Amino acid sequence: MRSRTLTKRTRWRHAQASIRDTVILLREFRSPLFWFSFAVIGGGFLYDFIARLVDEPVYSLTESIYIVLIATFLQPANRDFPHHLALQAFHFLMPIVGLVVLAQGLADFGSLLFNRKSRNKEWEMAVASTLNKHIILVGLGHLGYRVAAKLHEMGENLVAIELNAKADTANSVRAWGVPIINDDATRPAALEAANIHKARAIIMASQNDAMNLQIALKARSLNPEIQVVIRIFDDDFAHALQDQFGFVALSATEMAAPVFAAAASGVDVTNPISVEGQLLSLARMTVSKNAPFAVKTVGFVEDNYRLNIVLHRHNGQSEIHPSDKTPLHPGDVIAVLGGPEQLNQILHDNGQ
Repeated sequence: MRSRTLTKRTRWRHAQASIRDTVILLREFRSPLFWFSFAVIGGGFLYDFIARLVDEPVYSLTESIYIVLIATFLQPANRDFPHHLALQAFHFLMPIVGLVVLAQGLADFGSLLFNRKSRNKEWEMAVASTLNKHIILVGLGHLGYRVAAKLHEMGENLVAIELNAKADTANSVRAWGVPIINDDATRPAALEAANIHKARAIIMASQNDAMNLQIALKARSLNPEIQVVIRIFDDDFAHALQDQFGFVALSATEMAAPVFAAAASGVDVTNPISVEGQLLSLARMTVSKNAPFAVKTVGFVEDNYRLNIVLHRHNGQSEIHPSDKTPLHPGDVIAVLGGPEQLNQILHDNGQ
């Protein structure tokens, strides 16, 4: 069911992108259209003036413009061919104007409109421009691909930025209907192409700590409200970034991809720790009114999501290790301990 929903949403997004892309092309076509209109209308005025001057008047200025227009497309007028050489010249010169100014523009417009693959970057930007409250993923390496897969599975709107857009991972992600901006994410233009002003989160998944930090700072400058999730290898540096800038800095362990995805959803989540070979993380979340467990109990959540609620806060009162019968209400804050898959599931059901 979710896959069908994603397919419908992807088709609708591509339809929106097609409309926006066509509008962009029409804007680029404004110049030849303007000059063609100027030539036809101006030529109509000139034709009317000359016709009256040489005593071959037409019925009206509108008819003069019409004569010039149909002459442009080599169509005969519904009247006798003019006798004066100056008027005859319009029937030979205007087709040249139509060919040079309008036909060439129409040919270019049609080529770009029906062969969007030749303008791949512009098309991906058009798709990205249709998104709102989406997540931007920088880097489609091994970790980036796993994060993209998890976000796609969660039904999140996603835009990826990858310099090597021909990589196998990029092709796989693009097949899911995810727009990929082929550019260097350190450039503000690349972030703007990913529609960063309307994004709610950005994930830096490359292996270069310095580059990740550079992109994170530029992203925050372009969108001060954006949630920043950054891959950092040095634990001390990660803590410093979190304290100084409020970034969510996570380790780059291979199994951490689901946690990166959860963090991008705006949830406080810790790096996973291994307990008897099982990766566990602690996440803090606010119960939403639409969550299926909003009027259930702590025991219901623990049994159905296979995790533990270690803290419950209601009306300003906190309880460590609440009992199974403790009711949950919209607006309550809970701290849950579980594996990446379990955390992703409860966060998705909570609408985060």
